[in-house]
Amino acid sequence: MAETFEHPANAGESAPAAAESSATVATGSSSGRPERTFRREGRGEGRGEGRGEGRGEGRGEGRGGGRDFRSRRKVCAFCVDKSRVIDYKDASRLRRFLSDRAKIEPRRKTGVCAKHQRRLSTALKRARFLALLPYTGVHLRNSERSA
Repeated sequence: MAETFEHPANAGESAPAAAESSATVATGSSSGRPERTFRREGRGEGRGEGRGEGRGEGRGEGRGGGRDFRSRRKVCAFCVDKSRVIDYKDASRLRRFLSDRAKIEPRRKTGVCAKHQRRLSTALKRARFLALLPYTGVHLRNSERSA
């Protein structure tokens, strides 16, 4: 079972076929197996088809029009309302900024500006201290069942 590798240029193929870089694997004549041809891919060929194409380019150009996540920036809800004070007694409004485990949601998720995020966290902590909001998710789930 002596397998030999024949380079396309040595096999007497034409120049365009050699440019495609195909390789021929010849098996011994005693095995009776036919010759197999494999296509070897160099760098830049294959999945990405080069550096420029792939993730960033060609979003709206016939690719199915995937959603562009950069398009809309979140706006601070407190800046829009022009509210000077974030009221710690308004539990229904503050509950939006808690996760299902009663953790304070980060700015990147809620879209609140830095100034209001600091005031919001203070208001949430005050509401927790006065038992208007839960400290843990277990209490959050229990309050939703009773309501």
